[in-house]
Amino acid sequence: MAVTIDPIALWVVPVSDLGGVARHVLDSARAGLPGWRLVVLCPEGPLAEALRARGAAVTTGALGPEAGLLASVQTLRKVARALRPAVVHSHLAYADIVVAATPLPRRTRRFTTEHGIAGDDAVYHGSALTSRIMGAVHRVRLRRFDGVIAVSAATRRAMIAKWRPRQRVTVIRNGVDLPDGIVPRTPVLGADGREQSNALRVLSLSRLAPEKRIDVLIDAFALVHAENPDATLTIAGTGPLEEPLRAQAARWGLSDAVGFPGYVDPEEAMAAADVVAQLSVWENCSYTLLDAVARGIRVVASDVGGNAEIVPASALVSDPGDPAVVAGLLTAVRSTELAEPNEVDSIAVMVERTSAAYQA
Repeated sequence: MAVTIDPIALWVVPVSDLGGVARHVLDSARAGLPGWRLVVLCPEGPLAEALRARGAAVTTGALGPEAGLLASVQTLRKVARALRPAVVHSHLAYADIVVAATPLPRRTRRFTTEHGIAGDDAVYHGSALTSRIMGAVHRVRLRRFDGVIAVSAATRRAMIAKWRPRQRVTVIRNGVDLPDGIVPRTPVLGADGREQSNALRVLSLSRLAPEKRIDVLIDAFALVHAENPDATLTIAGTGPLEEPLRAQAARWGLSDAVGFPGYVDPEEAMAAADVVAQLSVWENCSYTLLDAVARGIRVVASDVGGNAEIVPASALVSDPGDPAVVAGLLTAVRSTELAEPNEVDSIAVMVERTSAAYQA
C-alpha cells in the first residue's frame, strides 16, 4: 500500500519571543493543519523552545531584523531547498519581505497572514514618510504572494485601503479554546477574612506602551476608586512605560490599589478579574479579548479595529481617550446584564480554514 505524505507548509516567523503571533503559531502547531505537515522557521529562543516542547517541527537559523535581510533570505533559501515545501507562509512584516525576496523552489506558493496593520499609520510608523515607504514596499511585495490572509474583517479593510492587493483577502480569525476545566473565580477577602462582593477587580493584559492607553485607564480607575475604595486594578505586562505608569498611579495615591505584577499566567489573572479593560488605539484580533469573551468575562474595550467583531457593542467605549467615559463604563459593567458575546472561533476552525485557503 502506498504511503501518502502530507505536503509541507513552512511558516516563517521572524521573532523569537512569545508575543501574540507566537500564540497563533503555537496554537496552530498544537492543533495541526489538516492535510499538511507544519514546519516553523524562526530564530532560536523561547518560541522555538515552546514549539519543541509541544513536539512541533521547528527549524532555526539567522532570521529576522537582528540577522538582517541578506542573512534572512539566505536562511530561508537554504531551508526551502532542503524541505521543498509546497507552501511558504509568512507572519509579520519582516517575514513578508523576506519571503517575497527569496527565490523558492519551483511550484512553491507564497502565503501571508497580516496580524498587525492599523487604520492609523502613526500606531506602527514614526513618521508620514516611513508610512508611505512601507506602504509602497507592501504593495510591491504582495505581488509575489499567491494567498493573502487577514485576522479580522477590519484588518482586511485596512489592507485593501492602504496596500490595494490584487488577490482576494481571506479573513481567518484567531481561534481560542476554553481551558481544561474552567478556573474558578478567586474571591476578594477583606481584613476580616470575608469575601468582599462589591470589590471591582479590573485587569489589563498588554504591553506597557503608548498605543495601549494605560495612562487613560489609570485616570479612569482613579475616578472609580473614589466611589469604590475596595476596587483594584491589575496592570499585567511589561514595556517602556512601566515606570511612568507606576508614578502616575502613585500621584493618584493608588499604589496599594494598582498592581504591576509583570508577566502573569493569563488564566489565573482572568480568574481573579471581574472585567478586562483594553483601550488600545488599534487592535486587529486581540487574544486578550478573545480569551475574555470565551471565558464569559466582562470587557471594556475601545471601538477600534477588530474589537467590534469580538465583543458586543455594549462593551465598546465611545471615547476611549476620556477617563470619565471609561470610568462610567467600568462602573456600570457589573450592574448591567451581560450581553450576548459575538461568536468566537475555535482553534480547530482556525486551522481548518487555513488548510482550506492553501487548497483554494
